[in-house]
Amino acid sequence: MSLWKIFSKGLIDENPILVLALSLCPALAVTSSVLTALTMGLTVTFVISMNNIVVSIIRKFVNPKVRVPVYITSIATIVTLAILFLQAFAPELYQALGIYLSLVVVFAIILARAESFASKNPVFPSFLDGLGMGMGFTLAMITVGAIRELFGNGTLLGFRILGSWYNAPLLFVMAPGAFFVIAYLVGLTKIYLKKKEDREREREAA
Repeated sequence: MSLWKIFSKGLIDENPILVLALSLCPALAVTSSVLTALTMGLTVTFVISMNNIVVSIIRKFVNPKVRVPVYITSIATIVTLAILFLQAFAPELYQALGIYLSLVVVFAIILARAESFASKNPVFPSFLDGLGMGMGFTLAMITVGAIRELFGNGTLLGFRILGSWYNAPLLFVMAPGAFFVIAYLVGLTKIYLKKKEDREREREAA
């Protein structure tokens, strides 16, 4: 598999939220605004990329029987560094994300990439795999956050987009609204991937 394919598969084809349906908790909890969605996305991108590097480096020295506790320890250490960074340099975002920052340790997508890819591949491809998956996660989070913030508050990144005439429905800023938005985005992604698969099949048959 080429390096580009390793990186790009996480953007759409194996998007953690819209295709694999992993780590949906933050997609429901912190996407009521674009800024919190972006911050969570970048945090997860940092954690998953760094953890893939660590797991790839130590993969030949870790007994398979204790690999999961070792991976969790690595993830927890990297998440702690990310939390301390946000606490020091972006205290408002740290407060806004609250308990969900600590929960990054147990996000399924991070352990899944360590187990399925980084534990079997060299450092650079593992870094690209983590970066691609993290970017895909971030893109999905921003998309959900933009839809919810625009239709739930009439704003984007805090700036008023829809005028005072807009009567924002409360549903979009509540968790059930996130369910509906994610469901529609998952449906659109499946339609896109189906059309893409059909085009590739026709190209091979021609």
